Amino acid sequence: MDNPSTQPRPRRKHRSLAQELVTELSQQIQSGVIKRGEKLPTESAIMEAQGVSRTVVREAISRLQAAGLVETRHGIGTFVLDTPSPSGFRIDPATIVTLRDVMAILELRISLEVESAGLAAQRRTPEQLAAMREALDTFLSAAHGTDAVASDFQFHLQIALATGNRYFVDIMTHLGTSIIPRTRLNSARIAHDDREHYLARLSREHEDIYEAIARQDSDAARAAMRLHLTNSRERLRQAHEEAEKARQG
Repeated sequence: MDNPSTQPRPRRKHRSLAQELVTELSQQIQSGVIKRGEKLPTESAIMEAQGVSRTVVREAISRLQAAGLVETRHGIGTFVLDTPSPSGFRIDPATIVTLRDVMAILELRISLEVESAGLAAQRRTPEQLAAMREALDTFLSAAHGTDAVASDFQFHLQIALATGNRYFVDIMTHLGTSIIPRTRLNSARIAHDDREHYLARLSREHEDIYEAIARQDSDAARAAMRLHLTNSRERLRQAHEEAEKARQG
């Protein structure tokens, strides 16, 4: 597309990049600059035009999918839907205000993502595995928290995509874009852990999940995902108990 909106422009801090991109693309869709049924520019084209990373582009597209504005046809591209879908499943991040709430969300994620990992191991394509690897590499090289948050979410989202089941993707998108980033930003502090040590442990847990999916071992993938999320829940449970004792004392 040849229009002024594709010209590069300075952007704000990384934390807001995905939402800025969502807002911009949404406005283009609603105003007709990008028409119903039209294919979005490629990830590379959006990256170049907007000056953002592939991780940011993928997160923004995931949010547009969740909003019912676009759909991705694997191997073809992402297209604007003719009629936006009505709002569906939502968990309002404003209601996730306590450690108990966060642990409840982790319980939901365990029930969802353990099976997601198992199905991904059975069904993933080489391209989907490469996308998981890219997200992990970005996580490993993250220089600060928001980079780690975005790539962490992308890794889990890529696993959902590899299931070939759109409902896994829909639910993960809602959870990931509103709740997982917020949790990830605060978890090291809540668990009284050194940030580098915390990220290193998450990296090891992610690698175990990836390796199981890579060798298409469904049982190992489920076990690794369960361990990863259960560890997160346990760290937060201990922090919750400490907070309760401190309040009572």
